[in-house]
Amino acid sequence: MVTVRALAVAVLAAAAGIACRGTPPGSQSAAGLVDSLVPAVERAAGMRFRTPPRVAMRSRAQVRAYLSAKLDDELPAARAAGMETAYQLFGLLPDSVHLRPLLLDLLSEQVIGYYDADSAMLFGVAGSPRDQLRLVMAHEMVHALQGQYLPLDSIFHDLRSNDRLTAAQAVLEGQATVASIGIYSPDTGRTAGDDFWSLYGDQVREQQAAMPVFSRAPLVVREGLIFPYVAGAEFMHWWATASGHADTLPYGPRMPASTEQVLHPDRYARGDAPLDVVIDTGGIVLHEDVLGEMETRVLLAVSRGSNRPDELPAVGWGGDRYRVITTPEGPALVWYIVFDDEASADRFVRLAAGGLGRASRPGYRASLDRVTVGGKPAVRHVVAPASWTGWSRVPAASLREPGPYSPTSFPSQNAPNPKTPPST
Repeated sequence: MVTVRALAVAVLAAAAGIACRGTPPGSQSAAGLVDSLVPAVERAAGMRFRTPPRVAMRSRAQVRAYLSAKLDDELPAARAAGMETAYQLFGLLPDSVHLRPLLLDLLSEQVIGYYDADSAMLFGVAGSPRDQLRLVMAHEMVHALQGQYLPLDSIFHDLRSNDRLTAAQAVLEGQATVASIGIYSPDTGRTAGDDFWSLYGDQVREQQAAMPVFSRAPLVVREGLIFPYVAGAEFMHWWATASGHADTLPYGPRMPASTEQVLHPDRYARGDAPLDVVIDTGGIVLHEDVLGEMETRVLLAVSRGSNRPDELPAVGWGGDRYRVITTPEGPALVWYIVFDDEASADRFVRLAAGGLGRASRPGYRASLDRVTVGGKPAVRHVVAPASWTGWSRVPAASLREPGPYSPTSFPSQNAPNPKTPPST
């Protein structure tokens, strides 16, 4: 998922389908608006503010300048180039699309309010409709609460696995989304079931599709924006109603370790930890990361000409890793994905063969092969120049020995695990 990592951006999609209560006209200040929301936000989130939230208003020009600076800091040119090349070779991003300007336009279009973890400040966008601003600020106030209990900077600057980072973001955005629903539609918040969340996801997609920049963005970018709000909210609803941990929050050592755990809470509950796939050395590495189940679903959807990865069956994902290698002939992509069982690997090949088995770039070839990694069923996907000498010695993969894991003890950031509802 490609986003500004340390910036928790609230988009209107976070409130799709919720009837927002009107705010009487008047000259209520930003600070007054936030102060009036504190009791409701604390009740909905199950945490108290240790210090009062601070807030200021910014013009759209100031917000765009802020986003541009954040992108410079968190998506430097070398990383952006590596990500672009990887997604282009996967077929997820056209060669003509560049991530940084796309993300700047996309986020500038979306933002109504945001929480900046660096300054621990809430910001609203001047000129936004009062009801929308009130709704979004309630969402962002949950992020301000999270910032008082979690090391958000450490979480969002951990770049070892994009998939794990996306899972963490899903918890944070999911909690804020569920809390917002609880504030503005208490009855819905208490009774929402699977049907509600399915409808909610459809409404988010429909609403976002009406936004010009979002509507023309590649699917991997659109789903990367939507996933934390929709799948994260479903996970947090499961946590509160079915996990047996409703008196706590999935913070610190309880944070999900993969988007698979967010998508399939039953696997989280039984301690199904992601496998750590390691690719052997070979060539100059331009970029390396993990797709995870969420982006693997996007990849499958694109390869099949679909815009709804959420409608695909479970992948049976066990772990993966891709690497982009610099070669004299052009960049080469090597991707290994390990599956839970043989049936999942076979199904993946059947679903993906039509799209991933051929290269769309002139002078390139692609392969999609069943292999074994660490004794487990796997698939290797390679996209590289046809003249690449590495075709005869593609880097192999292995599994790194996993550390101890359970839903309550896998290694993560150390943080308190609060859930003490404030008195009413």
